[in-house]
Order: sequence, then structure tokens, then C-alpha cells
Amino acid sequence: MALSDADVQKQIKHMMAFIEREANETGEEIDAEAEEGFNIEKGRLVQQQRLKIMEYYERKEKQVELQKKIQSSNMLNQARLKVLKHRDDHVASVMEEAKVMLAGITRDKAKYQAILQQLLVQGLCQLLEPALLLRCRKADQALVEQIIPGALAEYKTKVGKECQVKVDTENYLSADKTGGLEILAQKGKIKVDNTLEARLEMISMQILPSMRNKLFGANPSRKFFD
Repeated sequence: MALSDADVQKQIKHMMAFIEREANETGEEIDAEAEEGFNIEKGRLVQQQRLKIMEYYERKEKQVELQKKIQSSNMLNQARLKVLKHRDDHVASVMEEAKVMLAGITRDKAKYQAILQQLLVQGLCQLLEPALLLRCRKADQALVEQIIPGALAEYKTKVGKECQVKVDTENYLSADKTGGLEILAQKGKIKVDNTLEARLEMISMQILPSMRNKLFGANPSRKFFD
């Protein structure tokens, strides 16, 4: 049976409504998928940037921490250097006081004469030469000439040798020397410096560790003492 125009129009409208509904549903699905894809991509990008930002600030934090350590180390080293300088200055001042006290030795003639004789004997034993030239302060010339016989006798007793000793009356020790002797052999090619300043310097190098220990206490970081 043939459909009437009304029935045809009704079916057409029904089909159009179905198509429109299907289109709307499909559009909604596409929109939902697009929204979901957008949110996933946005989340991925946000997470990626968040990780980059976290890495950036972690690096910055490590850099700041490293700078703090370097600054702290520098300040500690500067403080140590200052302490060491003050200690060295104090040791130097002690040495200067000792040099000033050397002058007091020469005022006691008997004591100074005994010291001069021992300095000469030591020089003779070091050099073991048949002839020596002595240099002293001009003020000590007479005293030095007095101690030569005794020193030569002691030297002969110790080593069984004799030596000719002469005082250099043309070249005296500098006036700023506290005292003592310079003993020369082989026309001045060999010299033993037995001035009081030289002896003090030698002794100070030997006792410097114990001096530091007495002045500043034991060094806790020191491992070797020989």
C-alpha cells in the first residue's frame, strides 16, 4: 500500500530527528574525547614543566649550598691564617726579647769569657784545621786574645792536634753584633759562625716546636713529632 504524503513527511522527520540525535551524540563524544585528550596533554605538559622547575631549583639550592660551604671554608682558612700570623708574630717577639737579653751576657765578663772559650773550642773541633783566623768585635779583642791559650789547650786534649790561631785585627765583626766569634779557615773559604746571634738562631730552630707547645699548647692535629 502506497504511503501518503503525510506518512512520508512523518518518516522523513523521524529520520532527520534520528540523524540529528546521532550527530549530537557523535559530537558530544568527539567533544568529550577532545576534552579528555586536552586534559591529558595539559597534565603532561604541566608535570613536565613542574619537573623542570623542581630540577632548576634543586640545582640552585645545591649551588647556594656549595657557595655557603666555599664561603665558610674561606672564612675558616682566613681565621686560621690570622691565628698562625699572630702566633708567628708572638714567637718573633719572644725571639727579639731573647736577642735583647744576649747583650746582658757580655756584661758579665767572667761568664762571657767562658762562653767565648767554649765557642772557640767548638769551632776548632769542627774545622780541625792547622791554622785559623778569628774575627770578633773590636771591644772583645783583648778578651778573645786571653781565651786563645786555654781554648788551644782544651782542643789539644780533645783531639790531640795543635792549631795556630790569630785574631783578625783588620776586619772586626759589625758593631751591631752582640758578641761571639767568626772562625775562618783556608783563607776565608771555610767559616764557622759562632756569633751569639747565630747560636741563638740555631738553638731557636731546634727548640721552636717545644716553644710553640709551651706558648700555645699541643697541636691536636699533629701526628708526627720526630
